[in-house]
Amino acid sequence: MRGKSLAINGIIAALYVAVSLLIAPLAFSSIQFRISEIFNHLVVFNKKYFFGVVVGVFVANLFSPLGMIDLVFGVGMSVLALLATILSAKFITDITQRMIFNIAMFAIFSFLIAIELQIVFGVPFWIGWLTVAIGEIVVMTIGIPIMISLNKRLNFKELV
Repeated sequence: MRGKSLAINGIIAALYVAVSLLIAPLAFSSIQFRISEIFNHLVVFNKKYFFGVVVGVFVANLFSPLGMIDLVFGVGMSVLALLATILSAKFITDITQRMIFNIAMFAIFSFLIAIELQIVFGVPFWIGWLTVAIGEIVVMTIGIPIMISLNKRLNFKELV
């Protein structure tokens, strides 16, 4: 990883952590509205953002009230959903469509967080999956126009 790419991924990870901790009560509960999940859309523009987002999730989850189990399930969910989105670039060329696919991947892979919530809090699996998936869908849908607008100014594809 080049120096510039490493620095930008470090900034993304730091922003992810800062935003997650800023709204911690909403980011780590059984009903999650983790605003920092908007950063997941960065891989739609360039797969090189994968590391910044994953490191951000890892570090943010170190502060999770769910404990160390969140490092396995939370990071695992992000890795699987982001990799699926990166692979989709071969088939989905439109940025907005790929962002919608990204949202779907995060909603689907939310089942991992549902398992975690069931283990830690005893939340019924289907309720956990539904609430986490809804949170992902809402936050990441709000993120689409934000990321498209930021991309016009920053050109995410070329930034890394």
